[in-house]
Amino acid sequence: MGSEVRLLLTFTLLLIGLQPVSSQEPTDDDIATLGSALPPSAKLGEVVRDGDTIQYMELNTIYVYPPKVFKTKREQHRYTRMVYDVKKVLPIAKDANRMLIETYEYLQTLPTKKARQEHMKRVEEAIKAEYTPRMKKLTLRQGKLLIKLIHRQCNSSSYEIIQAFLGPFKAGFYQAFAWVYGASLKKEFDRDGEDSDAERVINLVESGQI
Repeated sequence: MGSEVRLLLTFTLLLIGLQPVSSQEPTDDDIATLGSALPPSAKLGEVVRDGDTIQYMELNTIYVYPPKVFKTKREQHRYTRMVYDVKKVLPIAKDANRMLIETYEYLQTLPTKKARQEHMKRVEEAIKAEYTPRMKKLTLRQGKLLIKLIHRQCNSSSYEIIQAFLGPFKAGFYQAFAWVYGASLKKEFDRDGEDSDAERVINLVESGQI
């Protein structure tokens, strides 16, 4: 179990514990640039049946929401900024969930504890090399959103993950570490409450509608 613990802990600290250093707000050009990298809303393909080639179009799920009404320009700016933030951190949360699952499954195929430990060292080095530069480009606001999106993707808060594998003392220690930066590992994604706007944005982003 030790290797799995280190993996979960490494992700939690790398994705949450690094201090955000960027304070630059997104511009319209920034948002447009992120948007251009999103998957298209339709995918074309073809299959061969009885010697005939049949083309088909696979559509993403289309979400229909009531038009967003803003009472002030400040509200509109806050929503636009949320769109930018979601586009920036959602891929990281998805990467974290995917890598956790893939690495855990691969660890189960290794025959010895030593082999698992050696593999985990390589994984930790790869995580640090890839994600440390990306984390340092996040603002504190984006870091807090990332905590929630990790909960949304993994169905567990970062605090619960540490507590389950390392116990309440360690969970409390790393919670205090995150608190220094104004964050909380206990934060959960409330899609029907305070994070309903974020859930809307996530669905629209994933479907390629924005």
